[in-house]
Amino acid sequence: MKKITDIKGAFTLHNGVEMPYLGLGVYLADNDNEVIDAIHWALDTGYRHIDTASIYKNEEGVGKAIQSSSVPREEIFVVSKVWNADQGYDTTLKAFEESLDRLQLDYLDLYLIHWPVKDKYVETWKALEKLYQEKRIRAIGVSNFMKHHLEDLISKTEIVPMVNQMEFHPHLIQQDLIDFCTKTQIQYEAWSPMMQGKIFELSILDDLAKKYNKTVAQIVLRWNLQKGVITIPKSVKQKRIISNAALFDFEISNTDMNFIDALDKNQRTGPDPDNFNF
Repeated sequence: MKKITDIKGAFTLHNGVEMPYLGLGVYLADNDNEVIDAIHWALDTGYRHIDTASIYKNEEGVGKAIQSSSVPREEIFVVSKVWNADQGYDTTLKAFEESLDRLQLDYLDLYLIHWPVKDKYVETWKALEKLYQEKRIRAIGVSNFMKHHLEDLISKTEIVPMVNQMEFHPHLIQQDLIDFCTKTQIQYEAWSPMMQGKIFELSILDDLAKKYNKTVAQIVLRWNLQKGVITIPKSVKQKRIISNAALFDFEISNTDMNFIDALDKNQRTGPDPDNFNF
């Protein structure tokens, strides 16, 4: 198990960059006081990792929150993603500049290809490689890439992705994909760790929550980290943001880790990376 210490702890990417293993996701947060407040609460709680994307339409708000925070920029790990309509070499370079402009930042800590758009993601990746080599981005990665997408990408490009951000929760583990990423030194990261809220309908986790005197959300997020998976729960509620970070005063036993693993149904709450049309 990778060492889980405290809220500012990180996993090391294959290029040596430290990526905080707990972050705040801002999907669906409004591009105004809602996203600004959420980020301020997160940073005040100790989070040092913020995950946005151009399609979230809130990069401006994220930038304002970072500018107005007392936490120095270099201590905050900022992630954004290139959207599908912008994929391709030149269009990705342009989309990156537009994201930086909206965020009012000089560089990104991590930039991801949001989805594996057929016949485009290789050229998109080559644009990310250029930006990485120019030191405009500290790390580059992908999102929603299955094993065959990764194998194809790696065979046609220079740099192995540092991160693969996937839907990941007790009903969708994809252990074979995790194992492949581990073998190729690609850091696995979870989106939708709470199954878009459906996690709270799994009464089977209530017993574990009682056993550890924690919430179901805390159990699931701690399970993420102990699996070596970076996690970015999203919330705009101050209490939830604080509660989601209370993960460092307990450890789930191997038996209970295996119990949660056994809930896997290969069941998605989001789109299928092999069959999406957006």
